Amino acid sequence: MPRKPEYDRDALIARARDIFWRQGWAGTSLKDLERELKLKPGSFYAAFGSKDALYGLALERYAQEGVARLRALAERLGPLDALKTQPRLVIEANGAPAKSCMLAKTYAELQAKDHALAEQAGWHMAEMKACFADLFRQAQEDGDIGPDHDPNRLATRYQSDLLGLRLSAERSDVDAHEIAADIASDIERL
Repeated sequence: MPRKPEYDRDALIARARDIFWRQGWAGTSLKDLERELKLKPGSFYAAFGSKDALYGLALERYAQEGVARLRALAERLGPLDALKTQPRLVIEANGAPAKSCMLAKTYAELQAKDHALAEQAGWHMAEMKACFADLFRQAQEDGDIGPDHDPNRLATRYQSDLLGLRLSAERSDVDAHEIAADIASDIERL
């Protein structure tokens, strides 16, 4: 009878997500993963098959957690206040391995190589944009945003603003909190 693995697969995916998020796809070697996850090569391949397969699982986890956090925030604060609060939260993410978006980093790194993971990252970014559009639509239905605004266009601009904010937050010469406040103010004026 085969032995049961002595590791928590979900915990390994979460740790791998943080490694990939911090170092990127090309910056993370199999040896890095084996060392950080404390897996021997045979165990690594048995658990995940390949670096790309693990990266795909890490992207999936990152995207699912992001959507879940935003939806929970909207449940607690309402759609408009969630959208106004999100910019501050993404730059204040305690314990995050990087401020920039893992999906955007992956897309930028691998899209020119026509890598399948870039397509997966792009799909997840589209899913997040759809979540933003839903929140703008709900805010519009609640009367918090005027009917003349297109929720899809607002979502596209909002996602672009957040991606720029997250990248700017990595820089020491930029006050990311000021930019986050400006994004929230722009939403308030809709």
